[in-house]
Amino acid sequence: MIILGVSIRKAIFHGRVWKFGNDVDTDVIIPVHHTIGTDLEEFGKHCMEGLDPHFAGKVSPGDMIVAGTNFGCGSSREHAPLALKGCGIAAVIARSFAGIFFRNAINIGLPFLQLCQKDINSIKDGDLLEIDLANGIIKNLSRNKTLKSQPFPKFLQEIIKKGGLMNYIKNRLIR
Repeated sequence: MIILGVSIRKAIFHGRVWKFGNDVDTDVIIPVHHTIGTDLEEFGKHCMEGLDPHFAGKVSPGDMIVAGTNFGCGSSREHAPLALKGCGIAAVIARSFAGIFFRNAINIGLPFLQLCQKDINSIKDGDLLEIDLANGIIKNLSRNKTLKSQPFPKFLQEIIKKGGLMNYIKNRLIR
């Protein structure tokens, strides 16, 4: 399956880093007045608008967000991970995630990984990364450095590969 040029069936992603700080909340990921409807591409046009009004126009499909602690805090809207996915973001790497964002990202098939603060600090804005989601390996191609994250359990990897929980369930029911 291809969503805006990003294959979600593969376990390896390549892309440029967009770096943000701590406590990136759902209102800056997508302002509430842009959450009407269900159009993924429309959500993507307003992605990270609260921090950088031109962000969506600069992102290439496959790029990644790297952030500090508590990424996705705030309201429980599923629109935040949908906006990231609609913008072309292939994965989010952070020190920690808000619980509701964690669940919503899995539900819609947006991959994410956690790293310690030292490793987060070693990744710079604009770096090129390669992520092996199945093994939790993050290669910083710009700095020739390999980082290790805890990979998802196999069943969560399958949900991500299928593009989210609903696609995963549909696929299992069809068998």
